Order: sequence, then C-alpha cells, then structure tokens
Amino acid sequence: MNQELQTPVVLMVFNRPATTRIVFRAIAAAQPRTLLIVADGPRRSRPADERLCEEVRGIVSQVDWPCEVLTNFADSNLGCEERVASGITWAFSQVEEAIILEDDCLPNETFFRFCQELLERYRGDSRVGMISGINHVAPRLTTPYSYYFSRLPHIWGWATWRSAWQRYDRSLSHWPAIKRDDVLREILSSETEVKDRTRGFDAFHAGKGLDTWDAQWLYTVLINGMLSIVPSVNMVRNIGFGPDATHTVRDWSARMSELAAHPMDFPLRHPPYVVPFRSFDALDYQIGTSATLVERVQAKLVSLRRHLGLGFGSEQGEAGQKIGDELPGEVLK
Repeated sequence: MNQELQTPVVLMVFNRPATTRIVFRAIAAAQPRTLLIVADGPRRSRPADERLCEEVRGIVSQVDWPCEVLTNFADSNLGCEERVASGITWAFSQVEEAIILEDDCLPNETFFRFCQELLERYRGDSRVGMISGINHVAPRLTTPYSYYFSRLPHIWGWATWRSAWQRYDRSLSHWPAIKRDDVLREILSSETEVKDRTRGFDAFHAGKGLDTWDAQWLYTVLINGMLSIVPSVNMVRNIGFGPDATHTVRDWSARMSELAAHPMDFPLRHPPYVVPFRSFDALDYQIGTSATLVERVQAKLVSLRRHLGLGFGSEQGEAGQKIGDELPGEVLK
C-alpha cells in the first residue's frame, strides 16, 4: 500500500489459526496505525477450542509495526450473533470509523486504500451506510467507474462509520409495521426476494433466527435507505469455505469461493450520482440463491449444526491447518 493506513482495522477471530495467520499477514502488510482485535472464546463442548483459541490470540499479538492495539477477548464462547455484534459495537466505542475483516476474509492489498479514501469521501453522508470489498457480479459488471451503489450490504471485508453502526437494530424493532405497510416491495427488486426476506425477518423478530448478526444489518440498511458501495472488481477472497465451516460449506454461496481478489486501479473514478443499481442487485440476489436441491439440503444441515452450539465464524479448527497449502502462491505473498 503506497499511502499510510490511518483508518483503524477491526479483526474478528475465533479458533482458526490457519486462516487467521494469512489474513493477519495481509493486515500487517498494510500496517494500520490502529488495530482492534475481537475474539470469541472457546466452547466447553469442544475440548480443542481452548488450544486453538490460544494459538489464534498468539498469532494476532505479533504486531511488529508502529500500531496501537486494542483487544476485546471473550473468556467463554458467545456465539456468532453476540460476539460479532458486541465486538463491532465495542470497536465503535473506541473509534469513529473502521475497516472490518473476519478471520477468513483475505483482501487484496488495494482494499485498504479503497476503503480509506471512500470513508473520507462519504463521511457524514447519511445516504451511504458502508463500503464493501466484495463484488459477486464482477464478471458480468459493466461500469466506467470504480464502484457502484447497492441496496445490499456484503460483509466479507467492509468498512463503515460509528454513525451508521449506531442504527444497528438487532431486534428488528419496527418490523411489524414495515411488514404491514409492505415496505419491502418498495425497496427490493422482485416478489421472490420480498418473500424470502420477509420469512427471514419474521424469524429474527420472533427470536427464532439463526445465530448470526448480518441479517439484522441487512434489515438496518434496507429500512434506513442506506446504500452500500460495491467495488467494480472483487477485492476480497473468502478462504473459509469447507466441510467444517459454520456458514460457508459447499452450499450455493460457496460458489463465490472461486472469486479471486483483484486490485483496484487508482485514482478512483467516482460516479457522478448516488443511485442504487437495481439490475446489479437483482443479479446479485439471483447468484446468491440459485441453489440445487443437494446444495439446499447441505445448507439445512449447516443450520442444524449451528443450532447445536457451533460458535462464531466458520469452524475449520484443526482441519483448517491445511488451507495455507491449498492457496495459490500469489495469495500468500
């Protein structure tokens, strides 16, 4: 990265030394002046967790560049929803804006500069809720600009401001009125998506949703009319896919594991408008939900495993130790 990374970086970790080591290496190369580390704790039901969590915390403690390091480590396992939501809230009690990475989200080095420049450009603009590093439709995207605006927030590497996160509505408090007034039909691109999101929001509002935090962030972004900035190229690769993952087994979303992380060209070419691209959003939703029957069964099994007590992040554990051998050399540099 050519310019100094003054934007704080938040790193979310759990029990995956292999992926954590690779992502931490990318952060170390960017040398942020402030690093906030959020860690979930070991589960009592998994004896290996204590050793793995300790190893992960050892990896992220190896900060050898000028940097203020702040930590928020859980003594016991909080789970995905509580740990991530509380961790981000803690981070924004410390800083005004931040770049956020989980321990399986490996960014291209230009991702940090991209986020930093756009955090500055749209600071104080209530129309924009976040900046994403992920672009699922990049192979089919045609735009003369460096990014476009979307209604859909993607959180495999992202950035936002305290002011946006303060709107986070974990309980979906206004959902009954929003559902009654058919608000989603005014926002989303298809009746199928409206029905899909409605089922999900019904479950979360009733306290029966999955152990996750990002559906509530999607709800927050949608009902507040906030837009997400999406880069014209995919800038983050998810390296957490696999049979032991909590969220990213080989279901239909795992097709996105094939997306490589590409560099962004600078200087950035800014669009002269702040308008969501509904056609790109429709394609994005279609890609994310086009599952085969087998893939849907796999996803149901993942959901069952989550309800049986799996914790924050994907569960690669010892199996994930091999991931470094599976990644191409250019990713590891």
